[in-house]
Parts: sequence; C-alpha cells; structure tokens
Amino acid sequence: MKKKAFKTEIRPSDEQKIKIHQVIGVSRFLYNRYIAYNQEHYERYLEGKETFGFVSGMDFDKYVNNELSKQEGFEWIKGVSSKARKQAIMNGEGAFKQLFKGKAKFPKFKKKRKQDVKAYFPKNNKGDWTIERHRIKIPTIGWVRLKEFGYIPEGEKASSGTISQKAGRYYVSVLIEVDENKKKKRKPKEGIGIDLGLKTFAVFSNGQTYKNINKTKEVRRLEKKLKREQRSLSRKQEVYKHLKTKGGEPATNEYKRKNVQKNVLRVQKLYQRLANIRKEYVRSVVDRCVKTKPTYITIEDLNVRGMMKNRHLSKAIAGQNFYAFSSWLKAKCVENDIELRRVDRFYPSSKLCSSCGAKKKDLKLKDRVYTCECGNTMDRDKNAALNLLKAKEYAILT
Repeated sequence: MKKKAFKTEIRPSDEQKIKIHQVIGVSRFLYNRYIAYNQEHYERYLEGKETFGFVSGMDFDKYVNNELSKQEGFEWIKGVSSKARKQAIMNGEGAFKQLFKGKAKFPKFKKKRKQDVKAYFPKNNKGDWTIERHRIKIPTIGWVRLKEFGYIPEGEKASSGTISQKAGRYYVSVLIEVDENKKKKRKPKEGIGIDLGLKTFAVFSNGQTYKNINKTKEVRRLEKKLKREQRSLSRKQEVYKHLKTKGGEPATNEYKRKNVQKNVLRVQKLYQRLANIRKEYVRSVVDRCVKTKPTYITIEDLNVRGMMKNRHLSKAIAGQNFYAFSSWLKAKCVENDIELRRVDRFYPSSKLCSSCGAKKKDLKLKDRVYTCECGNTMDRDKNAALNLLKAKEYAILT
C-alpha cells in the first residue's frame, strides 16, 4: 500500500467558512509567533550565547498551552484543536531545520494576502474523513460538498487532511492509501527524450511538439487584464494611505477600504486563473507522455534558479513551470513503473548531431535549425530531444 495525495475544490457553507478561517487565522498567528520568538534566540546563537539555533516546536507548543493562551487577549487561541495548533508550530520548526541544513534562508512571516497557510484537521472520531462520491466529512466542520464528484476514491481510509483558501475558493487535500498491485502490465516499448524550452514548451523525440501556453490569446488577455487591475489597486492604495495620513472621515475611509479589498480579490482571482491554466497544461503534457507507455523517459537537469537570474527571460521561464513538470513527471513514472532518466545539466544536447554525433561548438541561441556537415538538417529542439533519447550517461530518478 502507498499513500497518495488528492486535492480538490470544496463548497463549504457560510458557517463552515467561518470555522475554516478561524483555524487558518490561528495557524498563521502561531507560525508567525514562533518565527518571531526564535528571531532573538537565533541572534544570540550567532553570537555564541546559545547552544541551539532555535527553540523546538514541542517546547514552544508547551509555552502556548501553558502561558500564551492564558494571557488576557489570547484566549481565542484555545478555540482551535490542539493538534491543528501544534501542526502549525511544527511547520515552523521544519522551516528552521531547512535553514540549518543549508537548503533555505531564514523563515519568512506568513502574510494574510498571500493565502499560503493551510488549516490542519486531524482525525478525532471514527467517522471523520469519511469519503463519499459527492461529499467528504471533515472533523469539527461536518459534511462538505465536493465540486468534482468521484475524484477522491470512495470508501478509502484517510487519517488527516488540510483545507486551504485561494482567491475566494476552498480546497481540501487528503492522503489516501492506494494499492500498488493494481498496475497494469504493459508491453515494452521504446523510450522518449524530452527537450524543454521557451519558444515551444516541450519537444518529444517521437515528433510530438507542445506549444508555449503563455503565447496563446487567452493567457495574454488575462495578463493584460491583470496588469490593469494591479494598476487600479496601486492607485486605490495610495489614495487610502493619503486619507489615513490626513485623518479623513471614518465613512470615507471605510468606503475606500472596501474598494481596496474588492480589487485585491479581483487580482487574486486573475493570478489563480493564470496559475490554473498553466498547471493544467503541464499536467496534460505529462499525461500524454505517460499514456504512450514508454520503457524510459529522459529529461535534462535544467538550472532553473540560474536561468531566473536573467531579468530579460525570468518572467517567461517562471511561466513555463519547469519544476512542476519534472515533479509531476516523476510521480507519474513511479505510478506507471517507467524509468525516469536525467542527464547532467552540462550535457550538450543541442550542440551534438543526432545522426553522426559531431559537436557544433559555434551553435547560437538564434539558430533554430541544426545543420551538420554530414547532411543532417532538422529543428534544433527535435535534434536535442533525439540526443537525450540516446544519452548513455544519466542518473535514474525512479
């Protein structure tokens, strides 16, 4: 048995939304409080006055239960499940562990506008997290209707789950035990080499080409609309700040504040809409690749962080979701028993001739057609995909 995460949109009632916001608010507060609590501790650690760089999540949880929640003005913390509070603190501890492993910088505070906090709901009773075709039973909240019927396997076991909010929508994520023995046997077939790029999103060695979704009419229309809404929001915020500074009338301030909130929601919805379009396109490309049932798939190790330093191309690179593509491809390869290979980032897939193996050192980025002295002439990306397919040195990811 293997655990697999399922995330889908839910439609909670107004009363359920209040409870969800309460858990999210307390979780955000405790996470930020834990980060602030450890700031001075970390500074003393750098000065050599402390043995450890941060206070453990368990110790801070005891402080919250025994001291902070009993102080005047903080009684509302107890209105949320102790397990949900502890999970928020342990998430902060995980961020500090990443810091001391050298994998991340000092943890940042969670902001309400970014909506990046998840509400944790543990299983308290036997009937919690019961899954049906059209609804799911969430602890302390009750039955909540699912927007997508049948996506989460009905009748399976789920020990816990989280609820998140994004641009006025609510999502539930649960871990389900999936039987790996249900995999279908497949006939061995040839592998696939995949070359990722900016002009076209992906070119497969078998000839399939997938366009750049960011160049489509719909995405450009949404980006133009987002730009107008951001400009409008910026102007409203400046006017609101000016009113607060000058001590404007309360009624006027309240009116301006509500208009700012409405504009913020419009911006969030546009961001979410664009993110959904891009992610769904990447998923569709991965699904089409896996459905061909290859023996292996070869990709290149792209230095996305280094590529993002180019300020002329950073926006275009971020919109391609290369990291999401490799992550979903890896998960699908594990699920379908496909070997995923990754060649070194310095492998000259674009400069090698896929026919004779000669290396063209003077190949420039503007050269979209690869021409070799042996007579081989083909699209640059198709040639790179064929070279990835034939690569002899690689690391196996799955």
